[in-house]
Amino acid sequence: MSTIAQPARTAARRERSAPRRRFWALSGGVMWIVLFAVLLAGVVAINVAVLRLNLQLDESGRERTELTNDIAGLRAEISSAAAATRIERLARGELGLHDSKDVVAVARVCETEQTAGHTSGEEKVD
Repeated sequence: MSTIAQPARTAARRERSAPRRRFWALSGGVMWIVLFAVLLAGVVAINVAVLRLNLQLDESGRERTELTNDIAGLRAEISSAAAATRIERLARGELGLHDSKDVVAVARVCETEQTAGHTSGEEKVD
């Protein structure tokens, strides 16, 4: 009786250990898959963050270019305004010219004299 019972116990032990090995082997593979999935998710998250930063950098570059163009335009305006003021000052000082308001008033006086038939060289003072 002892020879028959011993092989049955050994076979039972072998059957129990085989599912445990399969469980650990499968769980180890699942762990690797989970680990790689987490690492891949991290890489994707970093790539998304880098893309967002690149978009912000492009927007900042465009804004900088626009501001540079605006500054150049404003400098041109200042330069032309300063030139016009300088020319006006020189015209008044050196050439003795006056404001355009005075010229309009003189033109109106001339028109009034012509319509009244006044042709003499005398000025009409009102």
